[in-house]
Amino acid sequence: MGTEGTYDPQREQGGQGADDAGTRWLGRSHDSDAAVRVPRPTPPPPPMPPLPPRSPAAVFDVRHWLRAHRADAEPGLWRYEYRPEPTGGPGEVPTRALVVGALISIACGIFAWAVWSTDYIAVQRLPLKLFTPSDWWRGEPGQPARTAGAVYNSLFAAVLIYFCGRLGNWPALYRRLVLDRPQPGRALAGMVTGLLAVWIVLGTNLLPFFYAIVHLLIPMSALRGDPETAAALGIAVNVLVAGVVLWPFARTGGWLQAFRKSGPAAVVAPEVEPEPREDPAGWPRLRSAGQPGAADRLAAEVAGRRLSDVDCARIDHAWSRVEAGALSPGAFVDGVMKQGAAACLHPSGDRDLPVRAATHDLLTAQVKVGVYAEHPRNPSARRGAGAALDPSVLGTSLLAVGPHGADRTRRLVRPVVESLSLQALAGRAAVVVVSAEGVELGPEDSYDVVVKIGDADSVYDLDLYGGITDPDEAAMLLSEAFTGDLPDVDSRRAAITLGQLIGPFNAAHGRFPSLPELREILDGGRRALDLLRGELHPEEHRSYLREIDARERQLGTSADLSGVLADRIAFLDRPAFGAFFDTRGRSRPFSLRALEHPVRVRIVLPERSHPEASRILTRLVFAQFVSSVGARRDASLFAALVLDDAASAMTTDAVRAVQRLRQLNAGAVLAVRSLDDVGPHLHAALLGAVGCLMTFPGITTWEGKRFAEAWGKEWVETREVAQHTVFADQPFTRALHALRKLVTGKAVTTDAVTVRQVERERWSASELAYSVPAGHAVLSLTTVRGEHAPPLLVHLDG
Repeated sequence: MGTEGTYDPQREQGGQGADDAGTRWLGRSHDSDAAVRVPRPTPPPPPMPPLPPRSPAAVFDVRHWLRAHRADAEPGLWRYEYRPEPTGGPGEVPTRALVVGALISIACGIFAWAVWSTDYIAVQRLPLKLFTPSDWWRGEPGQPARTAGAVYNSLFAAVLIYFCGRLGNWPALYRRLVLDRPQPGRALAGMVTGLLAVWIVLGTNLLPFFYAIVHLLIPMSALRGDPETAAALGIAVNVLVAGVVLWPFARTGGWLQAFRKSGPAAVVAPEVEPEPREDPAGWPRLRSAGQPGAADRLAAEVAGRRLSDVDCARIDHAWSRVEAGALSPGAFVDGVMKQGAAACLHPSGDRDLPVRAATHDLLTAQVKVGVYAEHPRNPSARRGAGAALDPSVLGTSLLAVGPHGADRTRRLVRPVVESLSLQALAGRAAVVVVSAEGVELGPEDSYDVVVKIGDADSVYDLDLYGGITDPDEAAMLLSEAFTGDLPDVDSRRAAITLGQLIGPFNAAHGRFPSLPELREILDGGRRALDLLRGELHPEEHRSYLREIDARERQLGTSADLSGVLADRIAFLDRPAFGAFFDTRGRSRPFSLRALEHPVRVRIVLPERSHPEASRILTRLVFAQFVSSVGARRDASLFAALVLDDAASAMTTDAVRAVQRLRQLNAGAVLAVRSLDDVGPHLHAALLGAVGCLMTFPGITTWEGKRFAEAWGKEWVETREVAQHTVFADQPFTRALHALRKLVTGKAVTTDAVTVRQVERERWSASELAYSVPAGHAVLSLTTVRGEHAPPLLVHLDG
């Protein structure tokens, strides 16, 4: 991509697939039950041919990337090479005020010097005559008197310059205009200022310093003797004075450093390599832990540019697991010494994504989504700085509201999905992406599992029950999916109804029912219940027989939800889905229980051909995700669910679940077209449940009102100016006022300024609806630790 902090998008292969070593690094084995459920790609892709030679500029410099400065910035700031601009705080004097003050002090100095140089003050030379012989001043002053006068005037000029400099705050102005500039601007500004000072001292007759120096250093006989000698002495004195005047400007302006940087490469001093124990590219964590051999091997890989940013993040995370006691140090060192950059591979064998569309920094797990705009609502310290997202803010979940299109998907959803996929390759995260067909979220090779619901060519199926073995929990998930959006149906009663059927069926057949079987039982009435009762053992399954009896007593009553559930199941029990949601072991189902492992999953829904089925499946995946992350034994991986259209998934139970995700090291990215797509009774709860809010251009004013209420108000200082007409009492004053009104066309007024603190909305509803430019968004963030970033305008194309 040619952007610093990012890796070249060319894909590198590690030369091995999901081998035993790669699986072992991630803390699993092939013969464990968890590993059996983790989906694997069918055959590993063949190794890529050698890449064509590229120019050095196009090669990712991993050493520079590792050594780059990363600031401890506030939430949402792009930390890679971020250095905040120095600010003076609320008491800082504006540059304009410094310039005006300097000009006023210079004018005062010129006036005082003009009065002094004309001998207007009678007693101004009295101190000079008191400390010099009286015969110097009898008659025409001689050379001693002229020399003493020049020195005396120079002393007064120096004192005058000192007081004018203090009065006009010249040091602060010089610091602002010269010292605070980066090179080479600093050296250039210092040179201009120094040359101006040399011109004032030598090229004008304004100040007496030159004459005082000449009279003190050079005898008059030399000046009145040989003209060539006098000229040479004058040139020498000029050079000496110019050097003395320029020296402080050269030192403060850093002329020598600027000259070295701009000089030829042959004279530039070689860069001093830091000590290995302090060099991030030398793997100091391994050295301090007593593993210099592994550190040297990885440092050699860095020097040879065989490591990518994903490799560095992956190996660093593996060593973190070693420090936590989850992995064996010996196995880690053995893998690094044998495989180098290919150590600790992801089970898929991938070391990078095929294509990158965003800027990433995997050391901080950040993805850059834009820059903070030059806008009055943005603090000056944030303007122009990068805006970024990372798991610390995504862990509080993100709600993005805006019209479905390129802005929301290309500028937010895809960068976030890409970042989470890279972190999955590094062993840090697991991501599940749910979108409609045709949504551009990267090639299929970027994922380990791609489930295409309704597509006969799909390699994977979706586990209807999400790997759950408890019938009651399975019934709760299905009831949330089928009836969560129905306001007149209690999902808890629906869960009881389904549990009364799923439990006995599981006891009789050793598996959960498929959708056709479940629909048949719900539609079959007493006959279907009798068939199910006959498959149970009277003594062994007594409790399940009581469930069937209770279900039979509810048939035909007002509390019977079997008809509603059968109608909802019918949306998924279609011929297009005949090969999906199998429970007999004839397909290759993907279970969200695999979120204990760093998997990259994409689920494609048939939104155009089966919209209601897609909405049901969205709720089902969300419910399974919440259940799976809560059941993880190892919650060290950050689990993320990205919904490109999350409106249908937002139910009362789902909103409650969003708040629990941050405690489970998980988060959700919820993109919706409009808040109107979500139930009105859920607006306030949803905005309060998520920690990060993002609005795109195109929302309505009533939607903006909800966000304005969520973001609250802030205290601001307002200035009110009232103009009052001046009424003159004297005739002459009235005549002047009349003349001024005749010339300007306005009456003579005075301004009354009132400054007060008022509480104002951070962003009003009308501003969110009409003032957000295209390609921008308003973003507020909250971290899992409780740190907040106010709503700021972000330029997404920056």
